[in-house]
Amino acid sequence: MVLFRRLLGDVLRSERMQRGMTLRDVSAQARVSLGYISEIERGQKEASSELLASLCSAMDLPLSEVLRDVSDAVALEEAALGLLRAEATPITAVRPGAGDVVASAA
Repeated sequence: MVLFRRLLGDVLRSERMQRGMTLRDVSAQARVSLGYISEIERGQKEASSELLASLCSAMDLPLSEVLRDVSDAVALEEAALGLLRAEATPITAVRPGAGDVVASAA
């Protein structure tokens, strides 16, 4: 099973470390407890959208970049587990033409 919160934590930890920031640095900037950030990075807690925005802001990191990286990580795990479909089939709306029977009472 692919856990979004674990992959999100992995991406956040990686980004924090690439920036040379400690948990304490991010905690002070984001005004979020160090312990809570640690739990998020370890995939033990879900991050709300507001909290995620604060963490991204503290690291000067676009939220869209984090979500893209997490999405890529999810896709890799799904592929490894054989969960990806070969090709998605688009859904198209079909409108009945004049004279077509849409429903009938039997």
